[in-house]
Amino acid sequence: MTTPDFPRLHPHHSPAKPGEPSERAPAADPNAFIATLHRIGKGAAADGQPWPERHQMPGRCMALADADCALASQRVTLQLLLAAERVRQNGTEAEYVGDRVMEGLIMACLAMNAQANARMRPDG
Repeated sequence: MTTPDFPRLHPHHSPAKPGEPSERAPAADPNAFIATLHRIGKGAAADGQPWPERHQMPGRCMALADADCALASQRVTLQLLLAAERVRQNGTEAEYVGDRVMEGLIMACLAMNAQANARMRPDG
């Protein structure tokens, strides 16, 4: 198996017992968030890693990684929308985020869906 070009996105942990060898090195990069954002901007998928399919053309890998990022962000936005709707139904009026925020979340989901749809279609 080949070594990935990018470091792991998820944090590394020290062993439970001090004497045990660590199979994972501790995370040392304090700028991991910024570095991951730069990798995503250069075509990494939502997990910060390059698209895993090796048989795709580089442009297609970047398009699939962009679609993966759009779908991951759409999932987060839909979770926010669901939480806001549950608060509207079950919470107090002061806790509700408001109709304008709800509409903004819906419009964000539509835009991310359109982005993922456009990037999934092959050029040509």
